[in-house]
Amino acid sequence: MRKRNFVLVHGAWHGGWCWSRTIDYLNAQNEFAVFAPTLTGLGERGHLTSPVPTLDTHIEDIVRVITYNDLQDVVLVGHSYAGMVVTAVADALGARLKHIVYLDAAVPEDGDDFASHAPGTAAEEAAEKREWFRSLAKDGVWIAPPDPSLAGVTEPTDAEWLKRMLTPHPVATWLQPVRLRNGGAAGIPKTYILATNPAAEIMGYPKQAERAKRSGDWRFRSIDCGHDTMIVRPKETAELLLEAATA
Repeated sequence: MRKRNFVLVHGAWHGGWCWSRTIDYLNAQNEFAVFAPTLTGLGERGHLTSPVPTLDTHIEDIVRVITYNDLQDVVLVGHSYAGMVVTAVADALGARLKHIVYLDAAVPEDGDDFASHAPGTAAEEAAEKREWFRSLAKDGVWIAPPDPSLAGVTEPTDAEWLKRMLTPHPVATWLQPVRLRNGGAAGIPKTYILATNPAAEIMGYPKQAERAKRSGDWRFRSIDCGHDTMIVRPKETAELLLEAATA
């Protein structure tokens, strides 16, 4: 019997390494193949900084993982910024996907960027957020990693691990609008998982969660922890991913 496939896409500053604890629980099922690629310019691919990666680069990273491995029945998981990426991947490869999981993540519509994805975002608010993003990139190109506590990681050993592993993220990926020519994630089963303690209000994820709750096209779940659920609650994160895979 052909295995189903997880493709886990990390958010800003992270790399495929951040899924290691969650992957241990997924692999214990022995029913799934698990792929956790690192996006260009980040993690162990942090030497690939020229040309500076764009959102299109990161979309192509994941499209190639899926197509070059000829993956079908994919449970595609996007954390945080990677919601932008997986939505565009769904637009390109929807027939290969079984389910999409947005893990405390952006859910853009056509023409949105990372500043405008949250439901109800006014044009002026999005413009202000873009300026804020640009201000975070002190050299105009790369945003330095934040303190791990902002992602809900406070246990000292874990926080030190993140400080060693996080790498700068290219601001261009946050400013480029996503282009969806085939409806994005429409018509594909979807789960939204909100990290609630604390919720990332400033990034608009609670607004995305509220929209998912009201829609018949979504399953909604939550985890009582901070943003990096795969690090601080790996077992619970894996259980919710497995639920999506078996839906």
